[in-house]
Amino acid sequence: MSTDVTEKTPAPAPPGKGGAAAGDSLLKLLVDGMRRNMRQYGMLIALGLIVVLFEVWTDGDLLLPRNVSNLVLQNSYILILAIGMMLVIIAGHIDLSVGSLTAFVGAAAAVLMVRHDVPWPLAVVLCLLLGAAAGSLQGFFIAYLGIPSFIVTLAGMLLFRGLTEIVLKGQTLGPFPEGLQKASNGFLPEVGPDTNYHNLTVLLGLVVIAFVVYQEVRDRRRQLEFDLDVLPTKMFLTKLVALIAAVLVVTLLLASYKGAPVVLIILGVLVVGFGYLLRNAIIGRHVYAIGGNLPAAKLSGVKDKKVVFLVFLNMGMLAALAGLVFAARFNAASPKAGLNFELEAIAASFIGGASMSGGVGTVLGAIIGGLVLGVLNNGMNLVGIGTDWQQVIKGLVLLAAVGFDVWNKRKSGS
Repeated sequence: MSTDVTEKTPAPAPPGKGGAAAGDSLLKLLVDGMRRNMRQYGMLIALGLIVVLFEVWTDGDLLLPRNVSNLVLQNSYILILAIGMMLVIIAGHIDLSVGSLTAFVGAAAAVLMVRHDVPWPLAVVLCLLLGAAAGSLQGFFIAYLGIPSFIVTLAGMLLFRGLTEIVLKGQTLGPFPEGLQKASNGFLPEVGPDTNYHNLTVLLGLVVIAFVVYQEVRDRRRQLEFDLDVLPTKMFLTKLVALIAAVLVVTLLLASYKGAPVVLIILGVLVVGFGYLLRNAIIGRHVYAIGGNLPAAKLSGVKDKKVVFLVFLNMGMLAALAGLVFAARFNAASPKAGLNFELEAIAASFIGGASMSGGVGTVLGAIIGGLVLGVLNNGMNLVGIGTDWQQVIKGLVLLAAVGFDVWNKRKSGS
């Protein structure tokens, strides 16, 4: 993670003013680091402030272990959609169909498992392939026929919503097999001695901490090897301690209830996998190139049509996964499932740092944006704010996030 602040050895201070000059220099580095990286850290800081606000406002109910587990379960499908939507937006497109596709896949899963007794593992594979096929169809129209993604996915939104009604015949269909329900609502099994904590979750948290430390240190060394700008040592250590503390707190909260939800493991795999894909894989760099400057990407030999096609194929598969998780969580497929899911996923992406013009964004940013919305929803429910004012507040948060992006661009340009 590169920044605009370079670690430098300060010049000797005038006699008698060394302490003050050194302090001023460090303060200036800290202020410059926060100012120039506000786009990257702004929403993370905002998430922390929102958590503190509602923790105080709800008299500590927000961070009760059971509520933290509920936060993960309630927002899992939106976070899955946000990961795919972030890639779509980075590539310079939009997808309005994911909510309807989520409902359609859930309906197809119910028909397979409830009406035709298809084993749930096979049904899951078939539903993921169905989502990939739906995404591929839209990707073909967008990438190879040149129809704007807004129009194609708007048509897809209507198409899949109608197919959902047809498949379910306007009725709710359930229940789902117990195995699929456990994958959506279940927790990791308890192992080892009784320690008042969920041992497997604690172990998993330690593994995550080790991975975070390794990743941050490795990235910093690589940046130094190539003479890239890095955070000053004290800022880097502060950031590392904050990350470790955050992971440790969440780990202990989950471990003091029933442990880590299974769907959290699925989310973790997606975050690590797609994060690596965007940072290190060739196709990830091509996605950024297409969204950042399409003509230049074409001149550089990027196969833009193929990349866009794959981005929408991936979005369709993730929408199918979200549909399975959502349907299994509520143990039924409903014709009204997935309403406004596309708006939640788009909002999470923009709140998490995506740019309207494309070419900017991270998978972790999408998760942070989704958590901002999730904590807002949960916190406002706990304090008894009505759904009408909840919509107003979320709209203002989205407007503020996009406005901040525009302001940050203008300031950087100046």
